[in-house]
Amino acid sequence: MNVGKNTLLKIDKAPQTLRDVVQTRMREAIIGGHFAPGERLVERPLCEQLGVSRTVLRETIRYLEAEGLVEILPNKGPIVATLSWEQAQQIYDIRKLLEGSAAAACAASHSDAFAVALSQALKDIAETMDDTEWSGLLEATSRFYELIFEEAGQDIAWGIVQRLNGRINRLRALTIAARNHDLSGMHHMTAIHDAIRGGNPQHARQAIENHITEAATRAKQQLEMKAQDG
Repeated sequence: MNVGKNTLLKIDKAPQTLRDVVQTRMREAIIGGHFAPGERLVERPLCEQLGVSRTVLRETIRYLEAEGLVEILPNKGPIVATLSWEQAQQIYDIRKLLEGSAAAACAASHSDAFAVALSQALKDIAETMDDTEWSGLLEATSRFYELIFEEAGQDIAWGIVQRLNGRINRLRALTIAARNHDLSGMHHMTAIHDAIRGGNPQHARQAIENHITEAATRAKQQLEMKAQDG
């Protein structure tokens, strides 16, 4: 293959840097409950466990702070951020508005290629429902919504959701554990999928609202129980 001297080959997927790997590892540990809310994140043992420098760990901590997963306290340093029901309720309200709007827009108009991709994304969610680890399910669920926002052309809204994604996935992990692997989550995702592919904006928006309302109810129960236990 002849390539001009000013032509660069496209990189299909950028390789992960060490910082990316550490961020993923720490994010998953916080979301998965390996670190308890309010627990201090002490540099030395974490650097030893992860095999990284303090510089890399500090960059990771700052990144996770921006995601709302870590708080920096004066004279105490970084701790795992607590998540109250009042904060969670705001996140769910934002999700209802943004995801409902995107789903309705997709239902009103979408390409055949998108419809196929959405069905595959739903299949991916179904295949991870019974996994003992939650990370695959969270990744598949995020991809499902990403497709919807992309097709709706709502890149700014998706950017807002992504900035909340750490806390959204923390809540998802909480509600996944609460539902004890029953089929309610899959039922809601299927309803969203069917309404969009069926071309019914009103049903698509309602399916999003039903799903988030149930998730919020479960999250409230779990967060209130944790607050009482604490």
